[in-house]
Amino acid sequence: MRHLLDTQTLAREDALRILDVAEDMADTQRREIKKLPTLRGKTVVNLFFEDSTRTRISFEAAAKRLSADVINFSAKGSSVSKGESLQDTAQTLQAMGADAVVIRHGASGAPRTLATSGWISAGVVNAGDGTHEHPTQALLDAFTIRKRRFGDDSRGRDLAGVKVTIVGDVLHSRVARSNVWLLTALGAEVTLVAPPTLVPQDVTGWPVEVLYDLDDAIAAGPDALMMLRIQLERMNAAYFPTEREYSRRWGLDARRLDALGVDSIVMHPGPMNRGLEISAEAADSPRSTVLEQVTNGVSVRMAALYLLLAGADAPTTETTAPAGTAKENTR
Repeated sequence: MRHLLDTQTLAREDALRILDVAEDMADTQRREIKKLPTLRGKTVVNLFFEDSTRTRISFEAAAKRLSADVINFSAKGSSVSKGESLQDTAQTLQAMGADAVVIRHGASGAPRTLATSGWISAGVVNAGDGTHEHPTQALLDAFTIRKRRFGDDSRGRDLAGVKVTIVGDVLHSRVARSNVWLLTALGAEVTLVAPPTLVPQDVTGWPVEVLYDLDDAIAAGPDALMMLRIQLERMNAAYFPTEREYSRRWGLDARRLDALGVDSIVMHPGPMNRGLEISAEAADSPRSTVLEQVTNGVSVRMAALYLLLAGADAPTTETTAPAGTAKENTR
């Protein structure tokens, strides 16, 4: 695997391989000593042009648990704030010998530009670009759904027949886009629920059903209900009358939580706006996978970095790499 830029072009078998390697990584994280020497001598740069806490920390933890050296680069207070271009920044990282660059950027397509420009030879992982995609978030969501559904018998399984309903600010959500492509590639049935103003203008090419009533969507019996954060910072117009009105019509409250099927789970990519798109009762209920998603995120990002940087070369022994990892590269 050379880069991880999106889920729309990620082959089903490659997605399953990442999920299966993440299972192996999760097993190592239950040991007393969690660190693996697999990426010793490699340098991973977290290049964040947008603010982030959980994603940056998750990638940092993943790289360090694989024994990589980690450099955290924030655009604020750096030469970027003085006008340095992405090209100049990339060439600086190249000169420093970066082996992988994890990039979050406000411009859709920036990670692909970095990966295909020739400015840098490092592998590139998209940690979120504009309103385009956030592939590792979708992978950790799929991992979480699969784990809840199949438990320890998850390896090699897809999500055929699983019903996933994604609710909220789809218009601005790169998480929703990545989940649509990945979950459907794995066989899931995806439904979007949002106010008409928060549905992208043209979703006719998306393999989804679109509904506008959350109660109708819950009555259809989803296996997973994924609540999206309302991204007020990306909104420059009135997309709904008031926050109270949004919460009443599209928020997951106690009544809607009770209406979910007994085996349905509640998901949220975080950070949560409690009381807006999700109530505290729903966020903290046994159905909620919010904290599991955070935990699983480290394992999935360990798997992505492992396949990006070690794939064909790393020895597959118990002490240096996760069990069951194939020795060929994926494309």
